[in-house]
Amino acid sequence: MENPHILVIPYPAQGHVIPLMDLSSCLLKHGFKITFVTMEFNHQNAMDILALRGEEMGNRVHLVSVPDGLGSSEERNQPGKISEAILQTMPMKVEELIEEINGSERKISCVIADQSLGWALEIAKKHGIKRAAFCPAAAALLVLGFSIPKLIDDGVIDQDGTPLKREMIKLSPNMPPMNTMNFVWACIGNINAQKNIFKLMVRNNESIKLTDWLLCNSTYELEPAAFTMAPNIKPIGPLLAPKSKPTDSNCLTWLNQQAPQSVIYVAFGSFTTFNTNQFQELALGLELTGRPFLWVVRSDITHGRNNAYPEGFQERIGSRGQMVDWVHQKKVLSHPSIACFISHCGWNSTMEGLSNGVPFLCWPYFADQFFNQSYICEYWGVGLGFERDGKGIITRNEISNKVEQLVGNEKYKAKSMALKETVMNSIAETGGSNNNLKDFVKWLNE
Repeated sequence: MENPHILVIPYPAQGHVIPLMDLSSCLLKHGFKITFVTMEFNHQNAMDILALRGEEMGNRVHLVSVPDGLGSSEERNQPGKISEAILQTMPMKVEELIEEINGSERKISCVIADQSLGWALEIAKKHGIKRAAFCPAAAALLVLGFSIPKLIDDGVIDQDGTPLKREMIKLSPNMPPMNTMNFVWACIGNINAQKNIFKLMVRNNESIKLTDWLLCNSTYELEPAAFTMAPNIKPIGPLLAPKSKPTDSNCLTWLNQQAPQSVIYVAFGSFTTFNTNQFQELALGLELTGRPFLWVVRSDITHGRNNAYPEGFQERIGSRGQMVDWVHQKKVLSHPSIACFISHCGWNSTMEGLSNGVPFLCWPYFADQFFNQSYICEYWGVGLGFERDGKGIITRNEISNKVEQLVGNEKYKAKSMALKETVMNSIAETGGSNNNLKDFVKWLNE
């Protein structure tokens, strides 16, 4: 009998592609064929992510790009245009791809789709294909989506998802509090974008009912209250990338020269941007710490300026600070020289930090990142947040002081290392995540 053929469909953004690529690598070990779907605008990014996982995996995952209908590179940098393409162009093209593959000898056995792409699950059902949904965020985000009808009934939000007042609520007594203004759909872009994302979450609540499996990159131990509220969510995390080729050797060579637990690692994912004033305060705050730091500075991280560093900053810090445009984050976080992680608190970064026992300084930007900060600081106790001044700026003194509070207090490192052990035990032979993955593989083979 031929090995099952799985079609993997991530939401076409880096934070969604990475964990589904990691899940694909797990499934390859069990002999499955993988076809991984991208859109034209993010195909190169997916190729780069795949290349980092080594030649063996690169040769075994079949990357397929579907047209996105976007005419110019300018359109491809507009989140609104991308969202339209994902909703209007991608479904039709994915269905055509499924029909084309099923017309060949290697029919699709199962579709694994990002849970935000409910239409992919509907298409799979229409074609009689087994289906599983995958959530690349915390299980709590799914629970929030499932709670939308109750939030409307309780007068917390209106029919469009708009919070009726600023308040702190708990979805269950044992979950961290959520600020209604920071609901995932309420803190993204303009009003229209917020309404569209909210509508999508409501629709996806229905689509998820079509799945046989709802998988999540988390663990029972990290989010017990969320999994109690929604036992249909099955954690399989932390999803770890396979051993891959070496990253930028200059970066690793520099880390090797630093003392154990001395380096501040600073990275804000692929979407966070700063105005020049905030960017410079961050730079001066890192300088003020007097500690070595590794800072990932994307070319588009500041609004409209390529070199927004304070005057003389690079000369003053010399080799004590390394500013790079990219690093292999999992390798950096596992390096013994890392003392703490200044992070936007995206879920992938959160799981990678937890898996390596690294304490956090939280600087959330949008979407689920504010709630992830609540987990990190209030629930797990492995990090601290920053306070903004009257002008909404996180100042250099605040940055320097919080670094000292975190790194200077051994309890944060001790808690981080204890949580690392708990998290990693979940993917050990008898761990809850490993058991779920084994059951999922068994179902795929049925």
